[in-house]
Amino acid sequence: MEIILFEPEIPPNTGNVARLTAGLGLRLNLVEPLGFSLDDKNLKRAGLDYWPLVDLKVFPNWSAFDQAWTGGRLIAASARRGDHFSSYVPEINDGLIFGPETRGLPAWLLAQAAAVYRVPLKPGVRSLNLATCVGFFLGLAFSRL
Repeated sequence: MEIILFEPEIPPNTGNVARLTAGLGLRLNLVEPLGFSLDDKNLKRAGLDYWPLVDLKVFPNWSAFDQAWTGGRLIAASARRGDHFSSYVPEINDGLIFGPETRGLPAWLLAQAAAVYRVPLKPGVRSLNLATCVGFFLGLAFSRL
C-alpha cells in the first residue's frame, strides 16, 4: 500500500503524513507542484526525526507519477464524493490518493481512480485535516488486511 498526496499545500500536514508512513513502512508519493519547499521547517518539524525512515518519492506532475506507478488500484479520497469510506475493501497493492487541502482532487483524477471514497462530514464542515483522513483510511485498511 502506498500513499499519494496530489499537490499538497500545507507543510505540517505533509510532515504528519510522512511520519505516519514512516511508522507503518509505507511509501509516500508527492505529486508536484507542492505548496512548500521540501526544506520547509514546518514540514521537517511535523515529521520529527523520522525523515531518514520515510520512503519518499517526488514526481513533477501526475503524468510522471502515473507512468511510474507499478502498484495496483488507485483509490481516491474525497470530502464530497464517493462511497462511505467504511465500504473500502483494501488490497495490499492499493495506492491511496489524497488531494490538496483547499480544493481536493480534480474531477479528471477522480474519474481515473478505480474507486472514490469519502469521510462523511457534518453540514457546514468543509474538510478534515489531511493527515487525519489518511489515518482514517490506513486504520481501516490495516484492520482488514
